[in-house]
Amino acid sequence: MSETGRTAARPGRVALITGSTSGIGAAIARRLAADGFAVALHSRQSIAAGEAMARELPGASYTRADLADAGQCKSLIEAVLAKHGRLDVLVNNAGVSSRIAHGDLAAATAEIWRQMMDVNVIGPWLLIAAAEQALRAAATADRPACIVNIGTHAAVRPKGASIPYAASKAALHHASRLLALALGPAIRVNVVAPGLVDTPMTASWTDAQELWRTRAPMRRAAQPSDIAEAVVGLVRNDYVTGEILLMDGGLNLT
Repeated sequence: MSETGRTAARPGRVALITGSTSGIGAAIARRLAADGFAVALHSRQSIAAGEAMARELPGASYTRADLADAGQCKSLIEAVLAKHGRLDVLVNNAGVSSRIAHGDLAAATAEIWRQMMDVNVIGPWLLIAAAEQALRAAATADRPACIVNIGTHAAVRPKGASIPYAASKAALHHASRLLALALGPAIRVNVVAPGLVDTPMTASWTDAQELWRTRAPMRRAAQPSDIAEAVVGLVRNDYVTGEILLMDGGLNLT
């Protein structure tokens, strides 16, 4: 695990966003930074992009970690606390997916199932467990700490890039509700569950793009900024917990 940053500790609020060097994660990080948070950036591979963002955003830091590794999950939280001195918000955005036809059972191997569970469920769980003490320390009676997990509409409906991916995110959704019960009132836990989001990864998903253009009431896929605004709304609201915010442009209504 490697880390960079230009600040040791800040008195203001601090947010860790995993998978935050591109796409949805980067949009969330920039939006929280605009709201005055010192953001702790993370990625597994894109080190140069993370270091550049850390230099760009006021009070930001960057740490590389592989969230499939339990030791690196713990070390990521330790690095954030060493740099910033506190943690108020944790956004579990990092995840992996695999495109497999739902009817191709043989292609959904045990290795793929384990990868989906390790990164999409166990990684967020380990980060939350490692961050719990710091989140409780940052919470006040008027302002709880906050966890936002990024799920998917495929965890709500029988859709998605693959069954292992959808099932792993469904597990994350349910774990989030259980955690909201277990950690309240000091820590709130919510989920934002996007449908299709316009990112470089989804640019070639022509069938999905056509589906959202023709069937979703909003007639388009989401932009990363749409998801970031929803995350910020949940961070700002000190009462909402245990909710799964479905953001698919209304496709679920069709």
